[in-house]
Amino acid sequence: MQDKIAELRRHLSPIYDLKAISYLLEWDQSTYMPPGGASARARQVAFLEGLRHERLTDPALGRLLEELHAYEETLPYDSEDASLIRVTRRDHERAVRVPAPFVAEAYGHFAQTYQAWMEARPANDFETVRPYLEKSLDFSRRYAEFFPESEHVADPLIAEYDYGMTASAVSKVFAELHAELVPLVKVVTNQGEADDSCLRQRFPESTQWDFALEVIQRLGYDLRRGRQDKSPHPFTTVFSIGDVRITIRVRERDLGEALFGAIHEAGHALYEQGVEEGLEGTPLAEGTSAGVHESQSRLWENIVGRSQPFWRFFYPPLQKLFPEQLGKVSLDTFYRALNKVQRSPIRTEADELTYNLHVMIRFDLELQLLEGKLAVRDLPEAWRERYRADLGIVPPDDRDGVLQDLHWYWGFVGGAFQGYTLGNIQSALFLEAALREHPEIVGEMEEGEFATLLSWLQEKIYRHGRKFTADDLIERITGGPLRIGPYMDYLRDKYGALYGV
Repeated sequence: MQDKIAELRRHLSPIYDLKAISYLLEWDQSTYMPPGGASARARQVAFLEGLRHERLTDPALGRLLEELHAYEETLPYDSEDASLIRVTRRDHERAVRVPAPFVAEAYGHFAQTYQAWMEARPANDFETVRPYLEKSLDFSRRYAEFFPESEHVADPLIAEYDYGMTASAVSKVFAELHAELVPLVKVVTNQGEADDSCLRQRFPESTQWDFALEVIQRLGYDLRRGRQDKSPHPFTTVFSIGDVRITIRVRERDLGEALFGAIHEAGHALYEQGVEEGLEGTPLAEGTSAGVHESQSRLWENIVGRSQPFWRFFYPPLQKLFPEQLGKVSLDTFYRALNKVQRSPIRTEADELTYNLHVMIRFDLELQLLEGKLAVRDLPEAWRERYRADLGIVPPDDRDGVLQDLHWYWGFVGGAFQGYTLGNIQSALFLEAALREHPEIVGEMEEGEFATLLSWLQEKIYRHGRKFTADDLIERITGGPLRIGPYMDYLRDKYGALYGV
């Protein structure tokens, strides 16, 4: 059957080359493309996505998968061939539900919407982008209609990001986490805010940029297979295992913006750079879910990057780079500033304790939009009301409210946000498992060494790509299902010590 497997790979390779080309155009639009190219870029992306969809839904691919079914059943579940057949079949069967013209039309619209959002956000102009978002919502509902067996309209959209999860399952996990988080946030915020003025001085952009690059290279990000650029919203994009790029944004009066953005995106990139090279050109050559992907970005950014051991190594060289700003600031003061808990309107700037509340607000609003219980025109006010109810604050404007995240303006409405919180939960589960096998990891971080942790993650998670679902990985690595216990223990221990509660 190896001739059939080779035939399958030959069929799949152009599909994933088209995907990479489409990503390249989107990366260019977010980094260097002049605004005047927006309409042509929308047409180009629509063409590529339509062509890729046609190839993925080719009846010849379906017949080939059927011919391989008997062979698949003879193989161990975790073998490369069985995984390739299984995941390709899953992608093919989902894709054939959706007409190619719909895909081309939708992605062309999304490219136009993204350009409209890039102009609307700095202008604080929701009304300009509102018609685009209304059309995106219509595309999202229409997409869900191709999967009539779904229990909830959001389920097909969630499956695109976190296969195996449903609106009901996510809501259950979120309700359990919300019940634990809200009282903890209240207790901590009642202690008063930490002083983070040391982070709000002027830090020249070029020096921040260079330090962030130095840090992520030490973590393991390979610049021979990646690069760092600027964009309005940080992201990671993958053109191949050998070309995984990140973008960040820099603010001269916010030391954490560029640094933690770089570590976060490098966490995504380490995952993609760690996929086995033999999986290149197949649907296995990428992260398995949004949640698992976020588990890596959040693990490196927060559990590692905001920890005391990490800064025992990196703080002295940072002080040398910024002697006037940090020379007289103690490590303890700096560490407390980095982990300040504050009710904030901006998700990407939120601390670890309040961050998940931001995600839950967005997830709930998505469900209401998809269910028809909330109109797009009423979204800004609904956003403000939820922030008032959940965080006790109101965003000052739409720019820092409903316009702050690109997700609804760069694709379907629904499915993109739950992965952040699922990833937070998973990050603690995975690190707990890593420390059981390698308790020396913490001590190594104090020496600026991260190879043991990175190698463990590569062996347990990265190299497999999409061979396993998120549930499979969690079970294989931790010996149990997704659960919030280790994550809440981590938060209570860390912030209990920081705030004396």
